[in-house]
Amino acid sequence: MTAIRLARFLARAGVTSRRSAAELVASGRVAVNGAPPTGPGDPVDPAADRVTLDGRPLLVAPLVWLALHKPPGFITSRCATPRYRSIFSLVSAAPAALVAVGRLDVYSEGLLLLTTDGAAAHRLMHPRWQVPRAYRVAVTGRLGGPARTALAHGVPLDEGAPVRPLRWRFRAGPGGGELELDLAEGRSRVVRRMVAALGLGVRRLVRTAYGPVRLGALEPGASRPLDARELDALYAAVGLPRPHSS
Repeated sequence: MTAIRLARFLARAGVTSRRSAAELVASGRVAVNGAPPTGPGDPVDPAADRVTLDGRPLLVAPLVWLALHKPPGFITSRCATPRYRSIFSLVSAAPAALVAVGRLDVYSEGLLLLTTDGAAAHRLMHPRWQVPRAYRVAVTGRLGGPARTALAHGVPLDEGAPVRPLRWRFRAGPGGGELELDLAEGRSRVVRRMVAALGLGVRRLVRTAYGPVRLGALEPGASRPLDARELDALYAAVGLPRPHSS
């Protein structure tokens, strides 16, 4: 395993985000081979160096990236409820450090990215990096002129700035139609709230892509590892070098 920065090690170990690693290191709680590090940029070899937090050894989970087709009725959390199962129950032998990149609400379906790289997951979700997500929404109602204007100039929500899709297309059908959206943000239930603000109802909501990764023909409930091309594109999208070993 090649050396990585201490901040990335701490994020991969699941104890902090890469952004907050400096504060954790400055607190004096982290040691590398028994000595305090000089900063979060110190190189660490996960295969040879011993990193501890409050004296407890930390381990970096093997690097895992999966595309999962989330079916409706599952929650994007490890904590299942009496009514809903966790998406992690769909992944065999899921490492404890595996996290979902963003969320889909219980009734929505489609592509979820899962990874053990917490630093990359954080950047993929952060608005600064403008990583697009694509959605296909079966809607009820008619998309009139004011709604089309809002899609072009920004759909107002109750909080924050209006949401302006990177791309949108509407195909009318009986009783409604299909709305395709590309968004560069992931506010809570943002697609459903946008659709409601347009005066439409949601019959079905499917995420079809996250950045360069597409749902494709992946069956509901199934998952697959990301290929090298997808990984290269994902890391490039958030300005991080792609790790080539776990």
